[in-house]
Amino acid sequence: MSHVDTTTSVRNDVAAVRAAIDRAGHPALLAVDCIASLGCDVFEMDLWGVDVMVCASQKGMMTPPGLGFVWMTDKAKKAGANSRWRTPYWDWTLRIDPSQFYHLFGGTAPTHHLFGLRASLDILVREEGIEAAWRRHQRLAGAVWAAFDAWGDGDGRKSGIGLNIANPSNRSHAVTTAKFATPFATDLRKWVQANAGVTLGIGLGMAPDGDPAGDGFMRIAHMGHVNTHMTLGVLGALEAGMAALGIPHGSGALDRAAAALA
Repeated sequence: MSHVDTTTSVRNDVAAVRAAIDRAGHPALLAVDCIASLGCDVFEMDLWGVDVMVCASQKGMMTPPGLGFVWMTDKAKKAGANSRWRTPYWDWTLRIDPSQFYHLFGGTAPTHHLFGLRASLDILVREEGIEAAWRRHQRLAGAVWAAFDAWGDGDGRKSGIGLNIANPSNRSHAVTTAKFATPFATDLRKWVQANAGVTLGIGLGMAPDGDPAGDGFMRIAHMGHVNTHMTLGVLGALEAGMAALGIPHGSGALDRAAAALA
């Protein structure tokens, strides 16, 4: 399962999944994909009873894509050792206890990624602090949500502008998915990219040139090194784009976003 699904901005209750597995008495391992959430949302591998967690160097880790990581419990290591699906390519025992340095990576070490990740982790853990980073992501997400509450009407059924996840407790603090009446999302994404230098994510299952199946959605990221002025800049660009394109929207969004950040 994924802790945060960036295509829909859902934050899953991992502890509840663990509790359900335990109640059922099932021997299944609990594996969690934290590529979009590590460093952005609270994640407690030991406390929540996670057996396997995977992550990557991008997004909350603030390093270009190219490195993947895996953490596992003794239970998971034992299960992996006995698995009939184990192959040399997918065998993580070499990654855990390599006889040669290159075994850690399955080939030549990605030196520049390692230096970049070292700098990112120094910022995240030693300079800002992980708890402070979690709080920062919560504030930035709250500002985006406040702006969309002002522009639309929560679920977007009346105004055509809303958020994909109605319940704030189920929303990701890494990325927000917003919905617009078709075809405003695609038009607005193109306008802010061409006129404000802002690139926003596409909707679920949506091709960059516009796919009707996902044409009513866009994603606003507030993960990693994103800060207050960057988030306010994106929201200001969106409001300018809606005005330029004549997209009907409510007022006071930037005031609400600023208040949420304050």
